[in-house]
Amino acid sequence: MRSNTNILFSLIIASLIVITGSKASSGLDSFVISCGLPSNVGMDNHGRRWRSDYRFLTSSTNTINSTAQYKDPSLPSQIPYMSARIFTSPTTYKFPVSSESRHWLRLHFYPSEYSSLDPSDAYFAVYANDVTLLHNFSSFIAAQALTQAYFIKEYSLLPIQSGELNITFTPSLSHHGSYAFVNGIEIVPMPEIFKPAKLVSTDRFIDVGNRPLQTMFRLNVGGNFIEPKEDSGHLSRTWYSDTPYLLGARSGVTSGADENVTIQYPSEMSRSIAPLDVYSFARTMGPNASVDQNYNLTWVFQVDPKFTYIVRLHFCELELDKINQRVFDIYVNNQTAQEAADVLAWTRSKGVPTYKDYAIYVTNGPGDEELWVALQPSVSKKPEYYDAILNGLEIFKVSSDDRNLAGHNPTPSDMLLEDEARKKFSPSEANHAPIIGGVAGGAVGVAVAVAICFVAYKKRKQDRGSDSIARSWLPIYWNSQTTASKSTFSAVSSTLSSLRQGLCRHFSLQEVKYATKSFNESQVIGVGGFGKVYKGVIDGGTNVAIKRSNPTSKQGVLEFQTEVELLSKLRHKHLVSLIGFCEENGEMIIVYDYMANGTLREHLYKSNKPALPWKQRLKICIGAARGLHYLHTGAQFIIIHRDVKTTNILLDDKWVAKVSDFGLSKTGPDLHQNHVTTIVKGSFGYLDPEYFRRQQLTAKSDVYSFGVVLFEVICARPALDPNLPKEQVSLADWALMCQREGNLESIIDPELRGETNPECLKKFVETALKCIADHGPERPSMGDVLWNLEFALQLQENPSGGEHAAEEKANDAYVKHNAVAILNVGEGSTNATTNEMNDSSVVFSQFFQQKGR
Repeated sequence: MRSNTNILFSLIIASLIVITGSKASSGLDSFVISCGLPSNVGMDNHGRRWRSDYRFLTSSTNTINSTAQYKDPSLPSQIPYMSARIFTSPTTYKFPVSSESRHWLRLHFYPSEYSSLDPSDAYFAVYANDVTLLHNFSSFIAAQALTQAYFIKEYSLLPIQSGELNITFTPSLSHHGSYAFVNGIEIVPMPEIFKPAKLVSTDRFIDVGNRPLQTMFRLNVGGNFIEPKEDSGHLSRTWYSDTPYLLGARSGVTSGADENVTIQYPSEMSRSIAPLDVYSFARTMGPNASVDQNYNLTWVFQVDPKFTYIVRLHFCELELDKINQRVFDIYVNNQTAQEAADVLAWTRSKGVPTYKDYAIYVTNGPGDEELWVALQPSVSKKPEYYDAILNGLEIFKVSSDDRNLAGHNPTPSDMLLEDEARKKFSPSEANHAPIIGGVAGGAVGVAVAVAICFVAYKKRKQDRGSDSIARSWLPIYWNSQTTASKSTFSAVSSTLSSLRQGLCRHFSLQEVKYATKSFNESQVIGVGGFGKVYKGVIDGGTNVAIKRSNPTSKQGVLEFQTEVELLSKLRHKHLVSLIGFCEENGEMIIVYDYMANGTLREHLYKSNKPALPWKQRLKICIGAARGLHYLHTGAQFIIIHRDVKTTNILLDDKWVAKVSDFGLSKTGPDLHQNHVTTIVKGSFGYLDPEYFRRQQLTAKSDVYSFGVVLFEVICARPALDPNLPKEQVSLADWALMCQREGNLESIIDPELRGETNPECLKKFVETALKCIADHGPERPSMGDVLWNLEFALQLQENPSGGEHAAEEKANDAYVKHNAVAILNVGEGSTNATTNEMNDSSVVFSQFFQQKGR
């Protein structure tokens, strides 16, 4: 009897351990659940322990444990995203939770193919007790509109008096063959961080203490991405950069607390409100008082209409120490939320955090899908500095009276549909869900997943019914096309006008029209994101390429300025040469050397032109690598191209490769830093997944893109081909898969058979594979890439000479390239191309330390 009692007691204790074992150490009712996890415990890539969901299901009938058929390279971890719980009928999870506090509920979704189910059929609702979280929700549509592979929905739930949180997944009855699914569930107890918020432009306050909320955005303004493990109070929140949401060219300046500033939370404020890193960084308007008086710092967010939102602004003065030095007004949706905001008047001291909550109701009129937050200097208060400051920003959706938080499924923008149609990559086709993140190269979580994709409207959709809310969701790469104001264009024109003094030629509009026969369509030789490219003739017989922006739009102003300024200062044999520009009557036109043989891509596939021989392909790759290497090392600051692809590698009449299109280029960190944090821009199929995930751009981002180019060259197929089986759609993913399976030779262009020396081919493929490593530190530098390609060329040209002779000749070619690069610096070049020679120890260590190449 005693034995049986002991066994029973042990079983009870074991059961309790299993259940509570999933609870985080931060709270007795925390759960980190990987749904459909085949084993009871799994670890993600950050060391977090995830538990299986099976013990929390009320019934496993009509549910399926499934594994995704495809692992998107953007996934931050295999757990929880590669396993899923599929529901074919309403099914409920039950979690024992405290009745004394709110809880964060996070639902993780990775829309992919599970158990041969079509991801486009996943329409479902989700309820948390009596709160509607999602209704007729399609994760597939959301992921496509957001160009994200995975995303997270986060909610703040009220204390549950019953002590039991029921989460119910219900397939939609309105869609034939629908099912529900979820990849991960997190439940985290949270302190009460919500107080009554003032309704803008009124004297009323909105008490959200008895309302469930949904987190829409959580931004570290002026700062970097903050991972869940770095959040305060074990709340595991994620804080994203605010850069994607800034409107217009005037984005202010960012700064961090210096070593003399210590952040000290006031006694009445919990550290759980926001982590230290949020208050340690800020965005301000900049030092130009005359300019600052006439513009706002503005952020724009896309939201669901017919809901009230809480806008939480975080402040901490890091520089000034007197009242009335920095005073500004706060506007939410063009309504005054706060007049004469003075952070020091609130906190009485530098380095002391505070926050303010404002409530706003977003109506359901035409175009009412945006929420604007703007800061403007309070000129009437005559502060010492005409400036504004913000450290953090959060936006929460407040549930309706019937406890509903569900919005409508997003609608892809006209821009996205047109661009993807042009690329023959249709977002409406089923079974392409796994492509989304691979195409984009990566994804982030809830806040960026909700709105990184819009920033600008090309066209508002009108006259939609209530079941189809008019939205304009743009993919990340369209952030480069935000509409610029007239004042912005004027400022750019003024800046460019200074370049007339000898750095490059300034063309009149009349000259350009004469050269292109008044922009005759017969002269068009290409069309890009900026506009059309014309062949022209200047100076009585010199052929040129003339790139003209769409004259009906001021989009691309910053790209225009970037390209002209960069190319006017850089001179290199393997960079396209800028001849001049025109910015008359609102036109944005750039004039280049004419490249007689067009783009590299048109000589590889989808063209009637004869296939390039292998040796010529190799020399073209070497030329492009030399151009990129010069950008990375030929100036005091690294220049990161950010849009390396085969259409941006041009070929002149002698087949010399020249890197082109510098509109997205970014001046990178100096030699003592390793990255620059910036908005993600680039082209589908070429984006560095690490850059996409972290928004941290490095020279290794160009290396990744160039690795895709190398595979295009050797495989003679596009970086993306949606007509192929899904595992082959992304060339980079397909190459890695073939390499793992040991049949990489099967994807090499058949035209190259018999042309390539085996050792040369081996070195080329090995170099390309290293370039597309998932993590930047694992990739070679562009200098290493160039050396390896030079080495491969020597193996091709002298197959009997042996590796030692090939190394010697590769070294000679590399040294000659560096010397020529130094001699090719134009007068306006940023000064330190000599950095390459000053860092000769690094260069020559590459020559003599061949191990590991």
